[in-house]
Amino acid sequence: MPLVYTTLETPANAPARKPFRHVSAVEPSSGASYIPNTERELECIQRRLHNRDYVVLRKAGATKERVMNSMKECNWLHLACHGTQNAKDPTKSALLLHGGKLTLEEIIRLNLPHAEFAFLSACQTMTGDEELSDEAVHIAGAMSLAGYRSVVATMWSIEDALAPKVADEFYAHLLEDGKRPDNRKAAEALHFSVKKLREEEKDIGMLSWLPFVHLGI
Repeated sequence: MPLVYTTLETPANAPARKPFRHVSAVEPSSGASYIPNTERELECIQRRLHNRDYVVLRKAGATKERVMNSMKECNWLHLACHGTQNAKDPTKSALLLHGGKLTLEEIIRLNLPHAEFAFLSACQTMTGDEELSDEAVHIAGAMSLAGYRSVVATMWSIEDALAPKVADEFYAHLLEDGKRPDNRKAAEALHFSVKKLREEEKDIGMLSWLPFVHLGI
C-alpha cells in the first residue's frame, strides 16, 4: 500500500470550511517534455466532479500567477505537470508552469487558511534533501506549510499512463456519495485507488505504484 503520513486531529481553531471549489492545472506549456495522458487525467477528474464548482487551467493558461491566484480562491487543487527537485538547494525545487517555476520557497510563503487538499500528480514532489533524509524538504511539505491539510504527492517519477487511473479511482472514492468531498478521507481514497491499480495492472512492478504517498490528515 502507499505510504501514509497523518496527524491526529484538525486544530480546534481551524477556520470554517468554505464551499467546495476545485482547480486543476494541467500540462502547462513549460518547455519541458509533453505529458500525453494529462488530458486523459483531466477528463477523469471533470467526469468525477460533474456539476461541482471547478476551474481548469490548461497549457498557456496555467501560468504561475493564475495558478497561485487559483490556490487562494479554490480550496482543492490538482496539478498534473512536471516537477523538479533541487538536491543542493531544496527551496528551489519547483513545479514547472507556463512562463515560470513555482518554487518550494514561494509556496511556503503563501497564506492559504481555507486550503484543504492538493493532489500533486508531478514528478518528485515528495523527494527530500538527499543529505538530510530525516529532515526532508519537499514540495508536498511546502503545500502543508502553506495551509493544505491533506496532500497526495509522489516520491519519484510516475508512469504517465498510470497517473489518470490513480486519479480517476481516487476521486471516484471521494465523490461516490454525492456529498461534499472530505479531505480527511484522502488517505483512504489513495489506498483504494492504488489497490485497484495493482489488481488491474498485474504486470506492473512495485516501483510503478509505490511512489504515491499521502501527507496530512
